[in-house]
Amino acid sequence: MIATILPGSTNFHAVGYNEHKVSKGVARLIEIQNFGSLGTFHKPTPSELVGYLQKYSSQNSRIRKPQFHVAISCKGHEMSEDELLDFAHQYLKEMGYGESGQPLLVYSHYDTENTHLHIITSRVAPDGRKIQHSHERRRSQEVIDRILGNNRKKKTENDIDAAKQYTFSSFAQFKAIMVSMGYEVYQKDENVFVKHGGKVQKEIPFTEIESLFKSGYRERTRCRQLRSILKKYRDVSSNKEELQKELKTKLGIDIVFFGKKDAPYGYMLVDHANKTVIHGARVLAVEELLDFTTPEERFNRIEDYIDRLLTLNPKITQGEIYSKIRKQRAYIKKGIIYFDGQSRPLKPFMAEAIDRNNRIAMVEMFNPATEAERDILCKIFKVSRTDLVDIPPERTHYHTDAVNRLREIFNDDTVTSVRSQLHEEGFIVRQDEDVTYAINFKQHIIINLTEENFNLDRLRKPMKQPVKLLKQYIHLQNRKQATLFSGKVKLCDYGSGSHSENREWEVGQKDNYDNIDNGCSMRK
Repeated sequence: MIATILPGSTNFHAVGYNEHKVSKGVARLIEIQNFGSLGTFHKPTPSELVGYLQKYSSQNSRIRKPQFHVAISCKGHEMSEDELLDFAHQYLKEMGYGESGQPLLVYSHYDTENTHLHIITSRVAPDGRKIQHSHERRRSQEVIDRILGNNRKKKTENDIDAAKQYTFSSFAQFKAIMVSMGYEVYQKDENVFVKHGGKVQKEIPFTEIESLFKSGYRERTRCRQLRSILKKYRDVSSNKEELQKELKTKLGIDIVFFGKKDAPYGYMLVDHANKTVIHGARVLAVEELLDFTTPEERFNRIEDYIDRLLTLNPKITQGEIYSKIRKQRAYIKKGIIYFDGQSRPLKPFMAEAIDRNNRIAMVEMFNPATEAERDILCKIFKVSRTDLVDIPPERTHYHTDAVNRLREIFNDDTVTSVRSQLHEEGFIVRQDEDVTYAINFKQHIIINLTEENFNLDRLRKPMKQPVKLLKQYIHLQNRKQATLFSGKVKLCDYGSGSHSENREWEVGQKDNYDNIDNGCSMRK
């Protein structure tokens, strides 16, 4: 459980901060207390909330920054929102902010992996006096421990005992272990002081720590491994805080820096898994460790890496590249590099090569066994470099099974339309010069029907029936006559030449239309 007291302000800017989170959909106002009539008839606006807090605080003009803003969070989701809210009320009461009439805003945030609340109130009590704030942060930790029933001193003793199990060769390395656990440690005279929550929790004779010193960690293999790890995560981190978080979260390694926050002169690596402490200088110089790249430089490094991959494997696909660069939080799609929420086009020749390789991979999924099969697939998938497509030495059993299934269809006399039946099986028929193929794009199967000696005559569309042809002809003649008598065409024109008025007698007698309609005349 952590309570972080945030800076005060004269204009209660914390309201705007939290309301902005609400507008983005990552927070909501879960409690409002003692704001008069605000919120009774409509949702109060941020300016109304700020105005009320300022008016309330004006009863004590001596307080320059009356805003009290605290964030209370638990580890992960070990507490529900309601449980954390109950804890917050106890905390505020213990800190002096729980009196009747004290205005209170409580926001719940959902943009982190931890359940956490933000609380805003005034440092002015309902009676106008200033709420006690001396040693506020130390008291805050004591309040948390008291509510949770924590024995801070006992926990400190347990953590010191755990630290003694590590391998360390100096007081600086012991200090690094304790710092990684959240403690402040310093030596004065002949004693070591362990501090937490602004208060010294344990005092240890220096000789007790000194007796635990061992030879410095010098395993070269592990140091080389750590050097590679540090460089890798440095190249995908924008600052040392991000680097520290990534190593702690993913590998259980703490980086503890020494010196000024903005200009550390050294660091230690606390490897919790192996319970060892390694002096950073043995692994990677601090200057090199903190040599963070700009976004442009990081894109260049990723692009250079992709270029090396293409050199080593000219047929590498987009998916294979992704598996290589995903650890760098990067990926490529349609010729674009995406990294850490930013994007940049790949160099054209690289984008074209990857697109070509993706198409080659699609062709090779069909396992073409001949150059002819390879070539027609390359036409379909627009692959110009047919020489890069591999031809396997033998057919797959999927191909054999498909050929047998198609033979059943071709040999089945009850199938009236072989082409339609092939379509139902997922195959389309493709003609390439004098060769006919059946291709299934879902199952990635290509069959050379000509080579396999299929009866290709069965693929031809059935001829239209004579009766159907005759009906179409009669319909055409009827349309011509209708046009004639509608006045759109002159009568004399229509009767000229071979298109005489007796044209109808070419297909039968005037009194024999029934025979014509049913095709009797065609059978004579």
